Amino acid sequence: MPQQIVKQRSRGFICINAHPEGCARNVQHQIDAVLQARPAGTIGPKNVLVIGSSTGYGLATRIAAAWGFGAKTLGVFFERPPDGNRTASAGYYNTAALHRLAREAGLWAEGLNVDAFSGEGKQQTIDLIRQGMGKVDLVVYSLASPRRTHPKTGEIFNSALKTIGDPFTGKTVDLSSGEVKEITIEPATELEISDTIAVMGGEDWKLWIELLLSEGLLADGARTVAYSYVGPRLTWPIYRHGTIGIAKKDLEETAHWLDTRLASAVGGNAWVSVNKAVVTQASAAIPVVSLYISLLFRVMKQRGSHEGCIEQISRLCFDQLAAGKTVATDDGRLIRLDDREMQDDVQSEVAELWSRVTTENLLEISDFGTFRQEFSNLFGFHVDGVDYEALAETDVTL
Repeated sequence: MPQQIVKQRSRGFICINAHPEGCARNVQHQIDAVLQARPAGTIGPKNVLVIGSSTGYGLATRIAAAWGFGAKTLGVFFERPPDGNRTASAGYYNTAALHRLAREAGLWAEGLNVDAFSGEGKQQTIDLIRQGMGKVDLVVYSLASPRRTHPKTGEIFNSALKTIGDPFTGKTVDLSSGEVKEITIEPATELEISDTIAVMGGEDWKLWIELLLSEGLLADGARTVAYSYVGPRLTWPIYRHGTIGIAKKDLEETAHWLDTRLASAVGGNAWVSVNKAVVTQASAAIPVVSLYISLLFRVMKQRGSHEGCIEQISRLCFDQLAAGKTVATDDGRLIRLDDREMQDDVQSEVAELWSRVTTENLLEISDFGTFRQEFSNLFGFHVDGVDYEALAETDVTL
């Protein structure tokens, strides 16, 4: 098996390799956080399917369900395996580490490296659930992809990060140089809007739930949650009111439909959980948002209210999805894990910093250094305790 010294290789907001040991340590850190946060005697879902499970909130969900509730977890993901001297993707190494650590802990954990949008991927998932898992009582939809091929028509949809109606000009930060500059985002065409809804809206989530129901694989009282983000008014022109936001509204409408469907079929429920802004591969690619997150982190850390993926998902699992707990929602039936981010005093301070942030004072008034470090951490780099001068085994199997 190839061993090599793995150094981070990035192009702008894209990291093109990953470090297996760094990714494994990230997974272990999240496990440790769950074990520390877990209330004694907590009971929760026992058979959990996570669609989009290899990074970010999806990965955190598998970890919280497994080590928090002792649940069987099945993850569906689409990641690049190692190929000779080319490393695997970070999500592949994350999943390999999760499976290894789950086995060591006596936990059932399986994964499918397939296109979750495809009919074939869905059928393989159905077969594995039936063979080794039993009826599912929690389905989490955390899929993030720029492209989707429709399983029935073969039509290819490509999402677009654009405004709707008018162009938008605002501040952003260059991840490589740290330069604060203005960027203009052009409005989307009607085709780009409809394509983005097809990729990031609720249709695929609905297809998954309908398939599981038709196969008789949802337990009585089964619940499903999809993850989303709303963000502050500062980012709404390119997010909430842009192509992504329109797609997320479709996701929310799908949740209402699925809630009625599940209630009548198995006495279950469906929700969208609006989560806090965190550093992900997606957020690093969205103009304006990366600068907002850098300022937000500074404010929330000073207040002691900052959370990453695993802290939020632990809060979701232990405070709302555990047995005997009630799922709390706002007037739109949205679970608001972004409640601490969206506090008025937090947003007021972020807006004040936004008004005066420049290239020259970026490091002084923001937490951009942490943003860049956490971006590297996503791929297993700059992780404490990892010797990046040592040979690493990159040909890891799932």
